[in-house]
Amino acid sequence: MPSFGRASQYQLDTCHSDLQKVLNEAIKHVNFTVTCGFRNQSDQDKAFAEGKSKLKWPNGEHNKLPSRAVDVAPYPCDWNDAEAFTMLSGIIYGVACVMGINVRLGSDWDMDLNIKEHSFKDRPHVELR
Repeated sequence: MPSFGRASQYQLDTCHSDLQKVLNEAIKHVNFTVTCGFRNQSDQDKAFAEGKSKLKWPNGEHNKLPSRAVDVAPYPCDWNDAEAFTMLSGIIYGVACVMGINVRLGSDWDMDLNIKEHSFKDRPHVELR
């Protein structure tokens, strides 16, 4: 069974307990890494400058402690494999639904299950609603 490595666990530990519950259950079903939990001002400014975030410090869900957002990636990671990210998001969303925890995915900001309509696709992103 997959489990989180030290770097993933460190990032996950910065997240809200509900996100921790969801991801700790999801890792039992699919292997993935946690790439980002809490972002300080420097990290958020960098994410914004690189186009990885649409929000400036301190307006992002990553900018709260504990973080109300997390970024994840399938393991092993191929950043160009959109299908792997879609599958991972679906598993995390399903786990969250079963647990009664309301999340929003960066691949489907309005959560209408139509991922093709969004111009900004942040496939790694999961946040509490």
